Amino acid sequence: MAKLQDIFSRIKDLKKEQKEIKTVYRDALSVSKQYQDVVEEIKGLREKKKKIEADIKSQFTSEFDKLDSISLDIKTDNELLSDAALNQLMKGETVQITDEYDNEYEPLFSVKFRKV
Repeated sequence: MAKLQDIFSRIKDLKKEQKEIKTVYRDALSVSKQYQDVVEEIKGLREKKKKIEADIKSQFTSEFDKLDSISLDIKTDNELLSDAALNQLMKGETVQITDEYDNEYEPLFSVKFRKV
């Protein structure tokens, strides 16, 4: 099995190469007149779309307030579910959930590294 440091170094090298290719691509797009024209047209259409959405959204203020409340409840409950699953796992118990259609779910854990 490869060492962590070797894998990490390979990932860093690949990301650097990926970044260089993307930079070359963006530079090529920036000098294309046809691309710039399309970008300007898209900006205008996005602004028009946002105005239409804002007009319609203003007609549904109570529904959007309720939607914000529901979104916050879902986020809170997801954190609670994660904490409960982790606690159950730490106790050595099996962690599994079943939905209304008898589909079984198991937890998925991931590890990420950040610069210290």
